[in-house]
Amino acid sequence: MQYRHTQRGWVHYILYATTVLMLGVAWGARGDPVAFWILIGTGLLTGALGPTFHHLTVCDEVDCLAVRYGPLPMFGKRIRYDEITQIDADRTTLLDGWGIHYFPGRGWTYNISGFDCVKLTMGRRVIRVGSDDVENLTEFLRQRTG
Repeated sequence: MQYRHTQRGWVHYILYATTVLMLGVAWGARGDPVAFWILIGTGLLTGALGPTFHHLTVCDEVDCLAVRYGPLPMFGKRIRYDEITQIDADRTTLLDGWGIHYFPGRGWTYNISGFDCVKLTMGRRVIRVGSDDVENLTEFLRQRTG
């Protein structure tokens, strides 16, 4: 059995809106070269991050689960099946946010939209993988890890 699922997100819209806002404010601050270049840099950075957070793809890669943002694949994570000690359907909170986050006591979160996730425990480490297909992902991981 193989697994591959892509969930569409909305985080990129916030990044694109921030880009437009920063560039607009930079235009208004063009009389102050320091502020102008800081705003231009911030705008270009958020604009470059936009294409990395259009969707989140979770797929099987024989010995590990790959979690990738895209279509520009700058960020992702591979989780080895033999390191997973527990698999649970779970929900994230607003504190976990969307995107890639670490929150003390809760571990890492990789998600793009919504609150449903699969909580993977690897010893003392926890990774939450957001998905709108939690049932199938949980079942696949349980079969894969034995």
